Amino acid sequence: MVTFLPSRPGRLADVPSFDRGIGGAESNVACVLAAAGHSTRWISRVGADGFGDHLVEAIGGYGVDVSHVRRDPTRPTGIYFRTAGDRATDAHEVAYYRAGSAASAMTAADLDLEAVRAGRVLHLSGITPALSTDCLTLIRELTAPHPDRPLISFDVNHRPALWRDTHGPEVLLDLARGADIVFVGEDEAEDAWGITGGPSHIREVLPEPDTLVVKQGARGAVAFGPTAGSRTRLPAGSRAAGAMGVPPLERSREWGRAGADGTPQAPGSATTPRPATTAPALKVDVVATTGAGDAFAAGFLSATLRDLPLRDRLRHGHLMAAATLTTPGDLAPPPPRALADRLVALDDTAWGRLRLGPGWTQADEDERAEKEARTP
Repeated sequence: MVTFLPSRPGRLADVPSFDRGIGGAESNVACVLAAAGHSTRWISRVGADGFGDHLVEAIGGYGVDVSHVRRDPTRPTGIYFRTAGDRATDAHEVAYYRAGSAASAMTAADLDLEAVRAGRVLHLSGITPALSTDCLTLIRELTAPHPDRPLISFDVNHRPALWRDTHGPEVLLDLARGADIVFVGEDEAEDAWGITGGPSHIREVLPEPDTLVVKQGARGAVAFGPTAGSRTRLPAGSRAAGAMGVPPLERSREWGRAGADGTPQAPGSATTPRPATTAPALKVDVVATTGAGDAFAAGFLSATLRDLPLRDRLRHGHLMAAATLTTPGDLAPPPPRALADRLVALDDTAWGRLRLGPGWTQADEDERAEKEARTP
């Protein structure tokens, strides 16, 4: 969808002008992955209007394959306006204009499902099923058991304002239980599902995904990782797919039992430990927070496609998020891979000393890596 960014801080009622940009959880992830060197595809539906032209051209400009995006001659491209405030504060305002949009009318009949399933990873979010009954039906079909179903990555992205009824949290939980990789914020899990007590309690409620990533804001993130031979252990060089999310896959709803090491277990897998890994967040001079969650997911998926260790996947997520946090829009140039790998390889003390500000991704990588590693 098209995003309108405020020209200055203040209430939407007081902002005199806005700058046009591109946004949308799935397209953000596809753009960041493409900029990081992966082959990506974005599949959606936009209006046959100027905003639709802008979206297709801008997303394609990142190197994303947009050849399967459909144009709707009767429905407009979705747009939204937001203020400059942090999403987590009361001062933050978002005005969505997506009801009746072209994307809200997506169905399996008007998408190329072979193209959707062609990648190794299909990244989906909880925003799409909130748009309409048609979108929810489509996502149930895409994530249902199928011989060609790719690895499913699902970002919960709970947006209460988009849901037309009170069943949103239940739908999101079902979708998350059917995915292979799940991203959810600790505060988000509490708001949507009433889960308190930290990441381990979220894992108890969501034992099914091979990989569960719990984001903790400025504190960092915790990942409960895959076991040997699981679907989320991809070989290096795998191709990523972009985005556009199951009826419950007849999986047990019982909560996981703790294994010998105390790690929650998926039903029926009491002998298979699910390790947990923590990676502290970086110190960042924040410009704007919108899009940081999508960038984190992209960084984590990029490292997953490279078959990096779980700690490194989390750190790559933090670095991609830091790139977005230090720019005003939803998207930012990612750090060069060599620089990102170098920073990810720092020991815990050096990682904890890093402080990143605007422009850090564009600095000379050797100079930046050395300087930031010394930063107190």
